[in-house]
Amino acid sequence: MNRTSETDVWGALSVNQARLAKSNITIADLLALNPSRCDQMSLACAGILADFSKHLVDDTCLELLHKLAHEKALPTAIRDLFDGQCINNTENRPAMHMALRGHKPANMPDVTQTVSDTLNKIEHFVARIHSGAWTGYSGRPIRTLVNIGIGGSDLGPAMACEALGAFHNSALRCVFVSNVDPAHMRRTLAGLDTESTLFIVASKTFTTLETLCNASLAREWYLSEGGSAKDIHRHFVAVSSNISAASNFGIHPDNIFPMWDWVGGRYSLWSAIGLSIALATSMQTFRDLLAGAAEMDSHFLNSPVEQNMPVRMALLGVWYRNFWRCGSHVVLPYAQDLHLLPSFLQQLEMESLGKSVAKDGSAVLTDSGPVIWGSAGTNGQHSFHQLLHQGTSVIPADFIAVARSSWPQDAEQHQHLLANCLAQSRALMRGKSYQEALAENLKKGMTAEQAAALAPHRQVAGNRPCTTLILETLDARNLGALIALYEHKVFVQSVIWGINAFDQWGVEIGKELSGPMFKALGGDELAIDALDASSRWLTRHIGKLSKTPDHT
Repeated sequence: MNRTSETDVWGALSVNQARLAKSNITIADLLALNPSRCDQMSLACAGILADFSKHLVDDTCLELLHKLAHEKALPTAIRDLFDGQCINNTENRPAMHMALRGHKPANMPDVTQTVSDTLNKIEHFVARIHSGAWTGYSGRPIRTLVNIGIGGSDLGPAMACEALGAFHNSALRCVFVSNVDPAHMRRTLAGLDTESTLFIVASKTFTTLETLCNASLAREWYLSEGGSAKDIHRHFVAVSSNISAASNFGIHPDNIFPMWDWVGGRYSLWSAIGLSIALATSMQTFRDLLAGAAEMDSHFLNSPVEQNMPVRMALLGVWYRNFWRCGSHVVLPYAQDLHLLPSFLQQLEMESLGKSVAKDGSAVLTDSGPVIWGSAGTNGQHSFHQLLHQGTSVIPADFIAVARSSWPQDAEQHQHLLANCLAQSRALMRGKSYQEALAENLKKGMTAEQAAALAPHRQVAGNRPCTTLILETLDARNLGALIALYEHKVFVQSVIWGINAFDQWGVEIGKELSGPMFKALGGDELAIDALDASSRWLTRHIGKLSKTPDHT
């Protein structure tokens, strides 16, 4: 395999980074030197404007990054992805989530009809729920939906349902349960009515421990609160590829929506895993979500590297991760309805790019995926933005704003939100010099000595990079495009780093060890003896505490 860090262009990028660092040129300088920089550095697609002007890159840097993409045969890799080639080499399968939103892969011609049939099945089911034709065991219509899943079967649909709150069906309430902690399910069930509650058990294999534990707890509750075994099919449906296991649970085969091995969990919200999205909103809204993603797919597939939005985002991520040693990346959606987006992107990016082994099995010689984190603005401004502005680490940021609010009657308050978003991105770039802080202190009436003592504390380095993404409005189409943008960004970075973005073997080790640990916690002495000293000590300590009477 061509080792990325051993190529001439990689070396040239290192030289360019050193040149920029030594020159002390700032992002503000780059903007001042080129009046057309914003036009040249911005890209638009599918209702999203991406402004890349506040990045520490010049023309030479961009040319080298584009050259790196071509050297890694990125256009060919993109085509292979869309054609349905075996991109996921460790599991010997393609990654064809794009087919769920209308793309027709050359190597998988039968997929199109399969996807269409599934969408039609979802549409028929949604229509029955929304019309009241589907009822619970007492004849009452469904009023509460409980999605039981974890990972991609929870984060994706939960995020999308929150983001599309303005489009919710007012007759239905949709909630999500993921944590195996029984408190999550018990508190969700409290106050629910068995006669009007529908559970969606979302598990591709129908063997996921957390999901099955929660589903069993929900079934136990249903049966203890008046429901009967013969009517389970009215209150439980599944999204799974394991029809026999779901049927054994009590779910009627007609109420099992299919999944396929060519769709990874973190890419599955476009599949029947998105059933909760369609139910919480409408089938048309779900189709609009798919359409927005399809528009970004087309842009990614057909646009040249130099004018490709996901490619630009990915290459800038490589630039900061590998050449500026930035270990984390913050996502800041200035839209409360997008507050779950950072958590969704944590899984998408960190599960995909958290690899230290290349596709050929050799060690990755460069740093791969950064830590992804963030929260909704403006909340972050009153918690972690202090570290972004004055911390010792440079943390690249994505600001995401919505131009038109879902609440037009609150236009002025929305303007405050946008003002904060743009001001924060400007502050990261501009900073505040010692001289500026000193002058401000003196203007406030401080003595020269007081002003000089305080000025270093008010000084802000600035010159910290960010991307600003502006959505026209937060509707299903724009949301679909935004999610697909990040999906494709991740794929590009996997190509540059030479890793497989579609497996997650690191997730498996914890699952493998939890079984023996469960036995140990149950008092199995053989299982306890097989543990390491620390785990053995903790297990015995928990055992003692669990037997202590509760005197509260």
